[in-house]
Amino acid sequence: MSKIYDVAIVGGGPAGLSAGLYASRSKLSSIIIEKGKWGGQAATTEELENYPGSIEHPTGPKLMDRMKAQAEAFGTEFVKDEVTGFELSEDIKRIRLSNGEIQARTIIIATGAQPMLLGAPGEMELRGKGVSYCATCDADFFTELEVVVVGGGDAAVEEAIYLTRFAEKVTIVHRRDEFRAAKSIVAKAMENEKIDIIWNTVVEEIYGDGIVEGVKLKNAQTGEVTDFRTDGVFVFVGTKPIAEFAKGVVDMNEKGYILGDEEMRTSAEGVYVAGDVRVKSLRQVITAAADGAIAATTAERYIEEKFHKLKR
Repeated sequence: MSKIYDVAIVGGGPAGLSAGLYASRSKLSSIIIEKGKWGGQAATTEELENYPGSIEHPTGPKLMDRMKAQAEAFGTEFVKDEVTGFELSEDIKRIRLSNGEIQARTIIIATGAQPMLLGAPGEMELRGKGVSYCATCDADFFTELEVVVVGGGDAAVEEAIYLTRFAEKVTIVHRRDEFRAAKSIVAKAMENEKIDIIWNTVVEEIYGDGIVEGVKLKNAQTGEVTDFRTDGVFVFVGTKPIAEFAKGVVDMNEKGYILGDEEMRTSAEGVYVAGDVRVKSLRQVITAAADGAIAATTAERYIEEKFHKLKR
């Protein structure tokens, strides 16, 4: 492409769509590059009750469709492709794609993160139908019900404790005989009367007719498989940022999440980060959208100062 965009956004989830909207409304030419499904993980969430203003049975796909349409209405362009690398040595940055190249004055990386999967039969079929990867998002749906939490790290134990505010019973299933979580967190879980723990066990299968009805558990020491009835399965075996293509381009932490300041600036000039792919404490649609707005606004100021393009 010979056109030079003001803002090129990598990732079409809530962070990227929000960035596109804010950039376009500021009269910046913007384009969003997405290799997968528009809306990212949010587009796979059937219920989305914790996004402010979303009432009357909101769904992730509907909200993401609206966000995309709104950005498009203000002039944001969209392309389906995969980013393979960057060239940042010049003022005009080059984004290498599988099928060409895009030039831009600024780049916003908003590719998100994805939960690591169990890989058990039934997991994908029942995702959003009792299988969840976010207690903050979905705990309310399991009020006075019984749920299983899979994992043994900080996130698993913390989310299990959080779920006890809603669920009648929370059973943590862990493949080892001790948690990897911080001792202070473990102590709180052990003291909670609503939490049971099944050690040395893995989930072999998640089953149900349209919704989760139970799991098959395998003892890692004896090999014995048992049936365990439950209303929901929360999987916390880790998350993985989608940022391989940016390695060596921007600074990251040890887990591969991109480091950015409160204005979403990365270590590379004119390159910003937004949403779940950055180091942050809360990964939700609302925080991703906020990041996108901040990143686009910071990019606007950079363009104004660097290229003297805008006049106030």
